[in-house]
This record gives sequence, C-alpha cells and structure tokens, in this order.
Amino acid sequence: MLGSLDLNDVFIVPFLKEPTLSTGIAAGAGGIVVLGALAVALLLTVKGWWKPLWSEWLTSLDHKKIGVMYVVLAAIMLIRGVLEAVVMRAQQVSPAPGFLSVEHHAELFSTHGTIMIFFVAMPFLTGVINVVMPLQIGARDMEFPFMNAVSLWLSVGGAALVMASLVVGHFETGGWTAYPPYTGIKLSPNEGVDYWIWSLALTSVGTTLSGINFAVTIYKQRAPGMDLMKMPIFAWTTLCTAILMIFAMMPLTVASFMLALDRHAGFHFFTASNGGNMMNFANMFWLFGHPEVYILILPAFGVFSHVIPTFSGKKLYGYTSLVWATIAIAVLSFTVWVHHFFTMGQTANLNAIFGIATMTIGVPTGVKVFNWLLTMWRGKLRFSTAMLFSAGFMFTFVIGGITGVMLANPTIDFATHNSLFLVAHFHNMLIPGLLFGMFAAVNYWFPLAFGFRLDETWGRRSFWFWMIGFYLAFMPLYAIGLMGAPRRMAFFTDPAYFPWLVVAMIGALCVLAGLTSQVIQIWVSVKNRESLMVPAGDPWDGRGLEWSLGCPVPEYDFTTVPHITSREPWVDAKAAGKRVMDPTEFVDIHLPKPTGMPILVAGVATVGAFALIFEMWLIAAVCFVAMWVLVLIRSYDTDWEETITAEELREGYEAHKRLVETTPKVSLDDEFTSKNRGLILEEAV
Repeated sequence: MLGSLDLNDVFIVPFLKEPTLSTGIAAGAGGIVVLGALAVALLLTVKGWWKPLWSEWLTSLDHKKIGVMYVVLAAIMLIRGVLEAVVMRAQQVSPAPGFLSVEHHAELFSTHGTIMIFFVAMPFLTGVINVVMPLQIGARDMEFPFMNAVSLWLSVGGAALVMASLVVGHFETGGWTAYPPYTGIKLSPNEGVDYWIWSLALTSVGTTLSGINFAVTIYKQRAPGMDLMKMPIFAWTTLCTAILMIFAMMPLTVASFMLALDRHAGFHFFTASNGGNMMNFANMFWLFGHPEVYILILPAFGVFSHVIPTFSGKKLYGYTSLVWATIAIAVLSFTVWVHHFFTMGQTANLNAIFGIATMTIGVPTGVKVFNWLLTMWRGKLRFSTAMLFSAGFMFTFVIGGITGVMLANPTIDFATHNSLFLVAHFHNMLIPGLLFGMFAAVNYWFPLAFGFRLDETWGRRSFWFWMIGFYLAFMPLYAIGLMGAPRRMAFFTDPAYFPWLVVAMIGALCVLAGLTSQVIQIWVSVKNRESLMVPAGDPWDGRGLEWSLGCPVPEYDFTTVPHITSREPWVDAKAAGKRVMDPTEFVDIHLPKPTGMPILVAGVATVGAFALIFEMWLIAAVCFVAMWVLVLIRSYDTDWEETITAEELREGYEAHKRLVETTPKVSLDDEFTSKNRGLILEEAV
C-alpha cells in the first residue's frame, strides 16, 4: 500500500543518521513546514476562524476572493523561493566546498526555479487577473466560476506537493527544466523527478483551465458597447495571455507525462539507447517555455498601462499601437523557442532563423516602453509605490532586453549560455518584468478587494530594497559570467569571482529585506486600516471602469451592467461631473452558491499525485476514479445558484450613491493621507 515510501523518507531521519549542517538545514526546513502548518491550524482553532474561513473564502466562487487566494498562495511560495535564493548565495560565497552538499544545492536550485515560475509567478498573475479583469469589462463573474475554483485548488495542490518534498522524500536535482537523460529512471531513480512531474501536472492543468476561462469571459461577458478596441489594455494583455495559456501549457503537460511513462512504464520517448530522442523533450519544454515568458510578462505590461496613466494624470499614449504590439508579442512568442538551446547541436541556418525571430520580438516590446515614456512625458507624476515599481521596471527591463538581444545572436549565446551571464539575464527579465508588475498591481488595486489602501511608507521602503537588492544581486553575475563562471555550480574556487559573489550576497539580503518590508506593510496596513479606508472607491483618480465601484467591491460587482460608449467611460463620467455611473436596468441576477466540491476534486487529485510519486498504484487508481465521480456528482447538482433581486441591487446602488455624495472631496495633494476616503480629484474643490 505504501509503495516506495519508507521511514528514511521522513525529513528528520537523514539528519539523525548523518548530522551535518547540510542535513540540519534540510531537517530545519521540513520542521518549519510541519510546525508552521500546526501553528496555523492552532491559531484558526483558538480564534474560531475555521467556519468563516470555510464558508466565506475556501468554498467561495467569487472571482475576487479566488484571486486573493491565488495571490496568498504566490506570497507564501515567494517567501520560500527568496529564502532558498539567500541560502544558495550564502553557499556560493562560502569557502569551497561550502556548507551544503552538492546534492542539496542542486535540489535547492531546482525547487527555487520550479517554485518561482510555476508557484509564484503563475498564481500571482492569475490572481490579479481574477480580481481585476471582470471588473474592467463590466462582468459580474468569470464565465465558469466552478472551473475557476477548480483551477485555484489544482494549483494549491501542486504547491502542496512541492512543500511536501521538504517533509517526505526529496525534490529532483535536475533544475527546473528537468532535462532527460539525467531525469530518467536510471540516473534519478528516487522520487524527486516524480515530485516535479506531478506537481507541474496539477498546476499546468489548472492553468490551462484558467486560460480557457479568461478567454471565454472576455469574449462573452463584456459590457454592452465594449467592442474589442474599447477594452482596457489589461484586458487585452489578459486575452493574449489566456490564448498563450491554452496553447502553450499543453506541450509541458504532454512532455511531463511522456517523461513519467519513460520512468515507470518502460517507454523510451527520450532514451537514445532505445530509439528515443532526448531533444524532443527540449523542444516540447521550450515550446511551452518561451510563450511562458510572455504569459508571465504580458499581464505586467497591462498593469503598467494602467498605473502609469493614472499616476501621470494623462490618457494612455498610443492605445492602438499597444494593442497591436501585444498581439505581435503573443504571436511571435511561439516562433523563438529554439534560442533556449542554441548550444545543443542545431544547424547554423536554423539557429540564424531563430536568432532573427528573437531579435524581432524586441520591436513590439520597445513600442510599449516608448508609449509608457510618452504617457509620462509632461504628466503630473505622483510617485506612489505602484508608480515606483513601474518606473523601476522600465529602467531595469531595458537592460534585460539589451542583454536578451545580445543572447539572440547564436555565436554570443554559445559562449555565454551555460554561464551566470544567462542567469543574470533571465532574472533581469522576470524580476522587474513580472514581480515588479505584480507588486505594482497589488498596491494599486488592493482597495478593490479589501476596501483600504496599503501603507505607502513601507511600500516605498520595500521598493527601494527590491530595486537596490536586484542590482546588487544580479549585475555582478553579468560580470563573472563573462569571466567564465558557469551556472548550476554548488561552489567556486576561482578567487577572482569572490568579490563579485560577496556583492551578490549583499544584494540577496537586500531583496530579503524588501520582502520583509512587504510583510510589514501588510501588517501595518491591516492594523491602521480604519485610517486607510476608501469606501467611496477611486482612491487614485483612476481611469478604469473598476474604479466606478465602491471599495471593497460587492460580490455581484455591478448593480447594473454599464453601457459602454468609449474607451474610458469612468473618465467621461467624472468629466461630466458625475460621481457614480448612470444605472441601466435593475434586474434579478443569479450567482453561484459557495461549494466545497472544487477543494474535494483537487484534494483527491493531489492525494492521487502523491500516491503516483511513491508508486502507490492502488491508491492512485482509486483517487483517479473518485475525482471523476465527484465531477459527475457536481454535474447533476441543480441547486447551485442563489438569486439577488432587483430591489437588493437598487438598494445597493442607492447606498453607494449616498456614500459618495457625502464623502468629502479632496485633492491629489492629500492622496496618501488619511483624508483620502475615495473619489480623489485632480483639483481641490
């Protein structure tokens, strides 16, 4: 029944058998997971929070709450990812061979990459999209609310497996890309690669479902009058991201299943000695992997296209060109995957074709940067935390883009591909291109979900720590990468690298300080939430339709679905002296009831995946059948809606109208003070 699972897989046993600093750190990490889970359970029990947590959050099908839970998942995994990065930096700056075993270090950089891509970046952007996109297009929810919740809990299940690898067994040591033959059964016979396969299988299926949901919601749920060229830019980047999710996640899912069949069913898709071809894995992985880069970055581009106009006090420059640039990036992202393995033996002609395609994709990206700069030009700039992260992104992302164009040249790439230069470039794209964008989004749109602003003082401190930390942590890697320092190394012996590694270590500590500042920012904001409340909504003199609503946004979003006649209907309404959007017709609406079925489906799938990891075939088979039985039961559920009457909606509209009419008007000069209760105006009245 227990398959390959035995006592030696428990996190504390290796330390008891061989007490070293490396095994002690591993045991400590597992202990933190176990004790942390117990502490959370105890806190919820003592406070009596289990019932409201279950009824109001965990079982909710409200897109905003689902989005918030995605972001919470990303935040938890971000803490682990950053801590692992600090440990790796400490290992490399220590005298050789360092304090970690080679295998432990390899496990760390494998989990770090896997976590940051699949369990920080993906849930972060999916959560922000969930909260914001339906509000921007005038929708009341996602097209498929139940599927939306299943997507969330599948992602949580995948993350849970990665966390479980700290407690039971080990994660794989072949990097986040898990290239065979190293990840084949002969060279990696333990459970590590299977942890990678099945955690990614859960989250990739969930992400594919999210992509379908986002695309169909945008196609079918837009408010009357909102044609595609009236959609906000964030909705456009979401649409292109959704299409990439639908088509790009499948190669990863297929490749991981094929690797599982190679490992456990005697197949030979990737074993060259038996007629397979390991390059097929590289092609399928990066056929997912490069569109994935733009799955991560496009939503952040959409965030900047709202933050920058808002805090510049200007209309977004070049809307049409931004739309076409977004579409061009989405299309071209499928044409460049081979540049991820220029060193693996393709012909010079093939490398040249993909090098040219890679350089070409920089053109629409450049269009976006110039449009943002021209939006800021002669604007009335206000450097909120969100605006600081946006400005920091532009400056830093351009550096990463320049190094990307360099690496698009196959001859340069051949010399630097397996060096720390590539590591620096990769982080130079994703930290400002994804994390800075999501940090800006949280600081900008936080009031929509919770009704109060985040503390600006700690937000700005977090920005400066992140910005300084990024440059100190990764610019030295460009230098020593060009000096020949290879990536994936547990330690270095060349003394020329040491000063640069010390600077990188200081940078990692600054990044950790930035993350700590964000935790403090949340704590301080919750503590002082009464002074940060913005119940009237629109605390930034915003331009999007989402700011026409009160904060926090009610479960049904809009009391009446607005009729759209321009790209910025809320700006037009404010220009006409209105403080609320004109109502259309009040009608009864139907919203899905809370249900625990998504958690049950994903929970059974997660248990089944864990069983597959440790070869518990009977348990895995039972879970597979049970998962589909639960889906079938849900299919026959006819009592899944609740009605909100037209009268309730009318009362909600009147209450919001009375609130905004009695809220004192304040100027932008008081934007970051306790005077801001919402409905900020450019000029004092």
